[in-house]
Amino acid sequence: MRTKTLFIVNPISGIGKQKRIETLIKKNLDHDLFTYDICYTERIHHGTELARNAADKGYECVVAVGGDGSVNDIVQGLRGTSIPMGIIPCGSGNGLAHTLKIPMLPWLAIRALNQRHEICIDAIIINDKHVSVNASGVGFDAYVSRLMQGVKTRGLSGYSNSIIRAYNSYESATYTLTVNGQSFQRTAWIIGIMNSNRIGYNFPAAPKAKLDDGLMDIDIIDKVPLDHLPLSVPLALSNHIELSQHVEMFRASELTIEGNRDRWVDVDGEYMNIGTTLHFVNDTKSVHIFSRNPKQLLLPPQL
Repeated sequence: MRTKTLFIVNPISGIGKQKRIETLIKKNLDHDLFTYDICYTERIHHGTELARNAADKGYECVVAVGGDGSVNDIVQGLRGTSIPMGIIPCGSGNGLAHTLKIPMLPWLAIRALNQRHEICIDAIIINDKHVSVNASGVGFDAYVSRLMQGVKTRGLSGYSNSIIRAYNSYESATYTLTVNGQSFQRTAWIIGIMNSNRIGYNFPAAPKAKLDDGLMDIDIIDKVPLDHLPLSVPLALSNHIELSQHVEMFRASELTIEGNRDRWVDVDGEYMNIGTTLHFVNDTKSVHIFSRNPKQLLLPPQL
């Protein structure tokens, strides 16, 4: 039986991989397995509305064609349903797609969709309203996400330039964290709340994190002095960030953070004004995804 599918395309996402998406879908999607429609977002968070409407109209799969923000919008729209989401990564960072090992080439990601390999992953619910499926962060992380909204150069170069611009001026802050009824204070430059072990651009961030283990991996990172970067950066890139003297890591199913002074939170690569007090809860295996089946080979390309 064919799966009724809606492709939701962000026409301005990332670095323009989505420009030929209609042709690529026509040539690479298995039409014996799928019937489909294509629509385009017209404004911020329009994807959430479109995904919610798709669920009401009886679509059996909704595919995000875009970056991490587009994926987050679809997850938000499908929240509370068992409708699987697909991902055609066309953004800059594509953090969740990297973690799921979905191909970065759109035509190949469409071929992976043909496998109809459904899995369930956790979500992180923030203040009972917002959903994160890959990674959230407060502090410098959220500040850089805000800066990225105003830059013309997307991709890794634009992200790197934003980090360099803000590195010296942004200082650590003191937060109160509560886990399992126990509260403690930490001075941190970034507090990362990880659902997966990688963030955008396939950057390692939490070595033990798994998408379906019912836990969040929390990284408390103090500002790394410039003369320590030659050691800290290789540790991070080799997926051993926990060995840095500037990093503390722990795992939890629920977390409260007080003292988020600027109210901003990076949620799957997009900044949101959520509040000074943040409550994170792991919603175990609540998100259905058509992911790549690592045990099956993808068929040769049709471009």
